[in-house]
Amino acid sequence: MIPTKKVIISTAVTGSIHIPSMSEFLPITPDQIGDAAVESAQAGAAIIHLHARHAKDGRPAFEPEVFEQFLPRVAQETDAVLNISTGGSTSMSIQQRLSAAATFSPELASLNMGSMNFVFSGIADKITNWRYDWEKPYVQNSYSHPFQNTFDQIEYALRELGEGGGTRFEFECYDIGHLYTLAHFAERGLAKPPFLIQGVFGILGGIGADHMNLTHMIAVADKLFGNDYHFSAFAAGRSQFQFATHSAWLGGHVRVGLEDNLFIRKGVKSESNAQQVHKMVEVLKDLGKEIASPEEARAMLSLKGKAATKIPAFDQVPAV
Repeated sequence: MIPTKKVIISTAVTGSIHIPSMSEFLPITPDQIGDAAVESAQAGAAIIHLHARHAKDGRPAFEPEVFEQFLPRVAQETDAVLNISTGGSTSMSIQQRLSAAATFSPELASLNMGSMNFVFSGIADKITNWRYDWEKPYVQNSYSHPFQNTFDQIEYALRELGEGGGTRFEFECYDIGHLYTLAHFAERGLAKPPFLIQGVFGILGGIGADHMNLTHMIAVADKLFGNDYHFSAFAAGRSQFQFATHSAWLGGHVRVGLEDNLFIRKGVKSESNAQQVHKMVEVLKDLGKEIASPEEARAMLSLKGKAATKIPAFDQVPAV
């Protein structure tokens, strides 16, 4: 792992797994997502990890025109690194999942490093009042439909976004085998260091939220990538802050946000993404860590800079 004195905080503000019925605080509309991103950056997040949703019902969206309703504002009002997700949902094709990142050529895009069972159907057992008709079949569908990230799809993303636009990647690794997939593409020269490896724990179908798994993942990454990578970690749900703290303690970076966890503490819903960022900042300070600024994150990750993206100026976006 590349040694660093400063910790990068990433905030994933909405995602595509949690549904509106789970929390009234989950950002859905472009204004809500924009507010969440700006507030998180102001609270100390250097990277904002972004999904989009349809404003009328909160359904996950891939269309660039939906992203365009909040990206320019966030780019104008913050200096944060904007990280456009290519995860989308299992119902989207790889072309759909990449469409926003291909259109706006961000500094950073997420890239899942393997096909897997990505199961969140258990949400349906906990909800009695559904806000929208799409929600229940959507979460139940995860029990029978795997999340596809085949080698040809990963290569397509690396070539389309990386070689084609200079975008670098947050390599999302949900299991140890995903590290070896990254090593395969690194050996072929399609993935280039310094790598940002995002360890993801606690998803049913992936590696469990066990702290031994975190130290093991870093040990394997050290073996495969030496000092050519930065490591960040998060765990879905109640282990979110424990894993972020552990990652920082081991010299890595952290990710928080309502995409990963809807609670600020046991039994208390998080009222905003910024609330989670503030909590993480205080935890990091207690550990004696410094918080990386967006410019410091850009330098660490060798990003191309805001000016090289294709995110339009706020005043150039057509009114909706």
